[in-house]
Amino acid sequence: MPAQTPLFQTHVALGAKIVDFGGWDMPLSYGSLLEEHHAVRQSVGVFDVSHMLNLDITGDRALDFLRHLLANDVAKIVGHPGKALYSCMLRPDGGVIDDLITYFFAPDRWRMVVNAGTADKDTAWIREQAAAYGVTATPRRDLAMLAVQGPKARETVWAVHPEWKPATQDLKPFTGALVDENTLVARTGYTGEDGFEIVLPAIAVKSFWDALLAAGVHPCGLGARDTLRLEAGMNLYGNDMDETVHPLESGLAWTVSLKDPERDFIGRQALEAAPAVRELVGLKLLERGIMRGHMKVRTAQGEGQVTSGTMAPTMGVSVGLARVPVGSVPGDRAEIEIRGKWVPAQIVRPPFVRNGKVLA
Repeated sequence: MPAQTPLFQTHVALGAKIVDFGGWDMPLSYGSLLEEHHAVRQSVGVFDVSHMLNLDITGDRALDFLRHLLANDVAKIVGHPGKALYSCMLRPDGGVIDDLITYFFAPDRWRMVVNAGTADKDTAWIREQAAAYGVTATPRRDLAMLAVQGPKARETVWAVHPEWKPATQDLKPFTGALVDENTLVARTGYTGEDGFEIVLPAIAVKSFWDALLAAGVHPCGLGARDTLRLEAGMNLYGNDMDETVHPLESGLAWTVSLKDPERDFIGRQALEAAPAVRELVGLKLLERGIMRGHMKVRTAQGEGQVTSGTMAPTMGVSVGLARVPVGSVPGDRAEIEIRGKWVPAQIVRPPFVRNGKVLA
């Protein structure tokens, strides 16, 4: 049976449509996906993301371990408590096991947030690699997580928890603060809007959720989360990258740090030897239709495939990401095969929308 977050019965009581996502019963929407999408772009919405797993990484050699485990270099954030780093975790052949966020708290105390559908394999892989370093990886299923997103998100959270404001009002993007021993408030959003991600004890999440809704926050499901993240040009594991592709062909070269030649992270040799054959590009449809994953793409350099596609509610057109032969530049034309017809599209550089503004 699928797993359930601490808020499952709350979602059911709100009339959410429940779907299986990564082995979890999760709300797809609470009625209108469009209303939820626009609430985040224009005001504030909240997502239950408690299906994602927080992993505490502890040990005297945690820094050495994480520098070996991840393609990005966590040394960048050492000395900045609460600072976060986005990275891929790779196989030796360069395939992406998962994309994740790592927080620094102290040299011997870190936290990783991994995707729900990969949590079990991630935990097994991390523990296997950690053994040689004497490092411990502890899954924290006693914690829940909410993402409060939108231009009014932070002020609404402060209205509910004014005591959090002093520690969080000056947070920069990709930084978090421990507002108490068990509660982390961070700015690492997935929607292209401002907001907070709050990790807190599972036993406290329902009262916090209820207080947010009482303050006017719109509950949002996975449907709006997907349209928002795609407008923001964010990758989704399992769609835009997985163990069969490496980050350099997934639009994630910026998350790979090769600066230190002595840092032998898992997958480095494979990436350095990988030929530049494919790349991930953004696409905007120029006629009616909706792009979906696995649709064929034609470019001047050759054929590829849509990895993610949807109707972008903020833009009123369909947008997507596609893996295609290298060599395309923004402004180039492409074609998407939709129901047996080749529909014209334009190659654009994501994000499509950021902070409520259409960029593409």
